[in-house]
Amino acid sequence: QVQLVESGGGLVQAGGSLSLSCAGSGPEFSISAIDWFRQAPGKEREFVAGISIYGDYTDYADSVKGRFTISRDNARSAVYLQMKNLEPEDTAVYYCAAGRLVMSTPDYWGQGTQVTVSA
Repeated sequence: QVQLVESGGGLVQAGGSLSLSCAGSGPEFSISAIDWFRQAPGKEREFVAGISIYGDYTDYADSVKGRFTISRDNARSAVYLQMKNLEPEDTAVYYCAAGRLVMSTPDYWGQGTQVTVSA
């Protein structure tokens, strides 16, 4: 199993930056791909970024390419999402999720952290 806890959300002005963390625990964390998803009010949950088990492969949604960076530190059982040049459209609850492959259906989810970007 994998337990995931997100942190780092908050309120930021447009053009600002935030860094989210996903702390993992459990025997399967280090053998799981980790994705970040987000869900804005009234919208479906969408994929944001993903990273492979060893961090050698990453993928991003077109809407965040060039602005967001995903990374992981397996020694610390953590995955990070660095977000810059934030836009009001990035406002959402952000979730990390663990699965077999990047963008595969996740097996485990965190509880989410709120990111709000003001205009």
